[in-house]
Amino acid sequence: MVGLLAAMAVSLTGTRISAIALPWFVLATTGSATQTGLVAFCEMAPYVMVKALTGPLVDRVGPRVISWSTDLASATAAGTVPLLHALDVLSLPLLLALVALIGAVRGPGDLAKEIMVPEAAERSRVPLERATGLSGMTERLASAIGPAVGGSMVALLGPLTGLVLNAGCFALGSVLIALTLPRGMGRAAEEALSPHDGPEPGYWRRFGEGFAFLRSEPLLLTIIVMVGITNLLEAAFTTVLVPVWAKESGNGPAVIGVNSSVGGVAAIAGSLVAAGVAHRMRRRLVFFGGFLLAGAPRFLILASHAPMWAVVAVFAISGFGAGFLNPILGAISFERVPRRLLGRVNALGDSLAWAGIPLGGLIAGAAVASFGLVPVLLAGGTAYFLTTNLAGLRPEWREMDRLRSGREQRLGAGDRVASSDLTT
Repeated sequence: MVGLLAAMAVSLTGTRISAIALPWFVLATTGSATQTGLVAFCEMAPYVMVKALTGPLVDRVGPRVISWSTDLASATAAGTVPLLHALDVLSLPLLLALVALIGAVRGPGDLAKEIMVPEAAERSRVPLERATGLSGMTERLASAIGPAVGGSMVALLGPLTGLVLNAGCFALGSVLIALTLPRGMGRAAEEALSPHDGPEPGYWRRFGEGFAFLRSEPLLLTIIVMVGITNLLEAAFTTVLVPVWAKESGNGPAVIGVNSSVGGVAAIAGSLVAAGVAHRMRRRLVFFGGFLLAGAPRFLILASHAPMWAVVAVFAISGFGAGFLNPILGAISFERVPRRLLGRVNALGDSLAWAGIPLGGLIAGAAVASFGLVPVLLAGGTAYFLTTNLAGLRPEWREMDRLRSGREQRLGAGDRVASSDLTT
């Protein structure tokens, strides 16, 4: 668990640094919100597409190998950007190509680390909610440290310095996965099949098995649609709306880092609470309460021209609510998806949930250019509020707590259930 969480921490921290450095580099050099959104699109579109298609490959090869190899490729591509800029040969098309490569290899790398969480929980003998809570806390910790470091480095040393650090973080993540995980962890799912199970299924058959399973799970599909919409709004917010707000208000990139880091620290607190007590809480109530705090308030506070102390306070409250979301989402997924299907099902589910992210920056950039920042912020906050609250009226959400009740009754009767049993 320690090795996996450490690798997740350093690679995610690098990604968060890049999330500030890269948009600010494009915005500062071109002055165009549209081109800033285009760069975000060129990173996230390959991320989503490749992640969707590599689920069977991750199951076949094994998440450990996929994780360290893709992190190494990400480090190489990220380090190439400042090198070419220093040589004065970095054109916009070349930058877009490198960013697309980073996104393409990040997708399977993130997936590989994600699906090793239940195995790490089993080896560590901890409840699944606690393991997903620790994973969520690690992500939130990266969201606190990365923006603070990224914002400071961009303000003091320039945005390309942040990309150099991003490359170093990916390289370190690759080393941690390759050297620190126990022998045999993260092996291929097909290795567990018996020789009597018949010939090994091909790629498209494995892909179809994941799609068929996901289609048979109404709760997972409902979650994916709702999170897909909120992810689109989050992408618009972080890649375009916040940088434009920082520039128009005169606060600069350092304030982007401060707001993100305050929200990240608060989210760590939420994730710590979730890791400690989430297995005793009613999931549905906590889930929608977290979204109520995490979503619309941030859009509205930036649109209100409120003083900085109020902006920071709202980001802190939103971050605390967000800290409860990923532990619940992760536990539901790992409970309902069989271990041998985790790679292909999570790849499809994550890709569908992230499908709107590449469009978020494009839509926000075009909308800000057409209507101005404040109307777009108000529209985004309203859409976020309606999406999360209207989705909560659907009947599938009862399964969140119903599954929990059945599991607790089995455990209360004295059953000794391993984490691998819970995921099936």
